[in-house]
Amino acid sequence: MPEELSNEISKELLELIESEDTALKIAEICFENGIGEDEKIRKIAYQTGRVLLGDLPPEKFCEDLEKNTGISAFLAGKIAREINDSIFYPVKESLATLYKTEIVPSEKPSVEVTPGIPPEEKPKREDVYREPIE
Repeated sequence: MPEELSNEISKELLELIESEDTALKIAEICFENGIGEDEKIRKIAYQTGRVLLGDLPPEKFCEDLEKNTGISAFLAGKIAREINDSIFYPVKESLATLYKTEIVPSEKPSVEVTPGIPPEEKPKREDVYREPIE
């Protein structure tokens, strides 16, 4: 690692980058979201590392995941939120210092979103367990 780069990055971020726990969290997030291909997991880990090294601003992380891994925008957004919450947010002060910005936790959608079906068009089902009121 170049000397000038390691001087800009906090010890906390360097330890996070080298941590086996970070790699395991990324792999777990990928598996939970249906990504089992080693190449895609490596690309997601690489993009995560770029954020931690100061090479990719956190606000461009989701867009970069979609572009460089070939996953859908919906999936890239979901993975980016989970990585933000579990990896970036705990070191938010170090990232804020590195990027000179504020890192905030991602907001969960207020309505559960099903891919391909807008929230207002979810199919309605009759509750077969409900008894009529007399």
